[in-house]
Amino acid sequence: MKETILDILAMVKPGVDFTAETAIIDKGILESFDIIRLVSLLSDEFDVEFTAAELVPENFNSVDAMERIIRELED
Repeated sequence: MKETILDILAMVKPGVDFTAETAIIDKGILESFDIIRLVSLLSDEFDVEFTAAELVPENFNSVDAMERIIRELED
C-alpha cells in the first residue's frame, strides 16, 4: 500500500521525497488543489470515501498517516 501511496504522491507533486516527510500538509508541500487531487486519487485507487471529518492534516501529513486512515476506511 505504501508504494501505491508514494506513486500517487509522485503524480500529484513530482520531485518531492515523500518517504521521510512527516508534515506534508503542515509544511505546505501540497497546496489546496494538490490535496483535492490526492484525496480523489486515493479514493479511486483504494475504493474508499473520505468524509469531512477525515479530511484533517493529521491524516495526510505522512505516508504512514495516509496508510492508517485508508486501512481504517477499508474496515
